[in-house]
Amino acid sequence: MSIHIEAKPGEIAEKILLPGDPLRAKFIADSFLENPKQFNNVRGMLGFTGTYQGERISVMGTGMGIPSISIYGHELINDYGVKQLIRVGTAGSLRADVHIRDLVLAQAAATSSSIVRNDHPAFDFPQIADFKLLDKAYHIAQELKLPTHVGNVFSTDLFYGDLPVLDLGKLGVLAVDMEATALYYLGAKFGVQTLTILTISDSLVTHESTSAEERQKTFTAMMEVALKTLL
Repeated sequence: MSIHIEAKPGEIAEKILLPGDPLRAKFIADSFLENPKQFNNVRGMLGFTGTYQGERISVMGTGMGIPSISIYGHELINDYGVKQLIRVGTAGSLRADVHIRDLVLAQAAATSSSIVRNDHPAFDFPQIADFKLLDKAYHIAQELKLPTHVGNVFSTDLFYGDLPVLDLGKLGVLAVDMEATALYYLGAKFGVQTLTILTISDSLVTHESTSAEERQKTFTAMMEVALKTLL
């Protein structure tokens, strides 16, 4: 048991999906996992372990933002021995050619957060995905004929703010989220495999958007890609 996770040793698999919304974690467990068992409800952050096509896999919510995913990711890696972590979340498009409901595989994650500079103030440390997970996820998405983009995303500390993020779209940044940088830094820091798979829920360019219910209960394509990547 860790500070924020009440699971007993062995109750969490070495492979895990990390949606931000704990209710999305429950949806994934109910919809995709065989014999899911709940291992966490501390602070309402639901976590489950089951099997997918014979592979033991866990899923757990992480909340919103870099501090929240940093806490849960740190404990999952260091207290429970998780080796492969895939974030499945939503993002806002920064480009007109990245449409709502498209998938984005975050090859790298730029940020305005000081999470890395707190540890390494002398230099900028690029946050990148594990290539093996990224490559496998890309080919799975291609086989499933899903509209998929691979590239840089931007992880921000601000949901309501005035950062000129659309300028980043002109530099090729595909989308904005709030967690990818932290997950990738944890992967580098502790030597585990991490990947972020995002579904575009709204566009900062066209102002199209999806509903909260759709974000919670659909967007199943990224879930399927992530699960197959962990096989």
